[in-house]
Amino acid sequence: MVAGIVVATVAAAFLAAPVAAHGPAPTEAPTLQNLLLGWTFEPLPTLGILAALSWWTWAVRRVNALHPSNPVPRRRSVSFGGGMLAIAFALLSGIDQYDTTLFSIHMVQHILLTLVAAPLIALSAPVTLMLRVASPQTRKRWILPVLHSRVLRFLAFPVVAWILFAAAMWVSHFSPLFNAALEDPLLHDFEHVIYLTTALLFWWPAVALDPAPWRMSHPARALYVFLQMTQNTFLSVVILNAQEVLYPHYATVQRAWGPTPLEDQQIAAAFMWVVGDLIFLTASFAILVGWSRAEARAAERIDRRAAEEMAEIRIREARLAERLGREQAVTDRAPDAQPGSGVSR
Repeated sequence: MVAGIVVATVAAAFLAAPVAAHGPAPTEAPTLQNLLLGWTFEPLPTLGILAALSWWTWAVRRVNALHPSNPVPRRRSVSFGGGMLAIAFALLSGIDQYDTTLFSIHMVQHILLTLVAAPLIALSAPVTLMLRVASPQTRKRWILPVLHSRVLRFLAFPVVAWILFAAAMWVSHFSPLFNAALEDPLLHDFEHVIYLTTALLFWWPAVALDPAPWRMSHPARALYVFLQMTQNTFLSVVILNAQEVLYPHYATVQRAWGPTPLEDQQIAAAFMWVVGDLIFLTASFAILVGWSRAEARAAERIDRRAAEEMAEIRIREARLAERLGREQAVTDRAPDAQPGSGVSR
């Protein structure tokens, strides 16, 4: 079912209950240890992630049992698990305890959702798995109508998906929504929904493993991702060069440790710039490598087809030569059988 994976994945991003991050600032500065080990297993996001992983495990086992000669590639399960792990780190680890205290930590959270979890989920091809595990009736009645719906065709159109993702970044960072989300846990969850949803829409045609209403060539996909990198760079530079704190919440947080709010803002912008551009460049390079391999496979198919055609031509030539040889032999023997050839009676 389409709703199965989508609801489970999105639930992990926005159904979190209010947590300590929205209260007073932690008394200790963030360290690698408390960021990686300071987990708080909030019920709803934890259950959402576990539900998604459980569904995936069940679906993969069912498909593998029904089609042992064509199982689900293991790398897709690794990608899906990595995507769920990225969401868990963003929403359940120590990162979530500091996201409303430090803008830089908040940026790490958003990068995990949009540039790590979303592309990993796209690489796992969840729509393909849904189509394979669903019954023919379910595919015909539910999944295919959704995939072919006008709404999804519009949202999945690459230009629209690109604009929606970029707009989510710009509008959230330069509107009252961002600061309001720092004060209101529900708005914060809604912000996560926007980020993850638009990121999934953006990466869907970029990765191009799942069936989609629209398809792009490899060069178009590489350009699609590269242009997103340019807007990420521009947004990062604008935040980096801001001369004042953009979000009053961070300026009013009382803490006796860490950088000043403006320095923290600059660190966040630098992280967004460097890490974001690195991920976009890596994705663009991967698409170009895929293009090169696809061209190589196409060339191999052409060469193989040409070799097969040449082999067929040689077989036909050999058969023709053999037939002509037999006909010539018959012609050469024919005069001996003619009357008046000098043979005595």
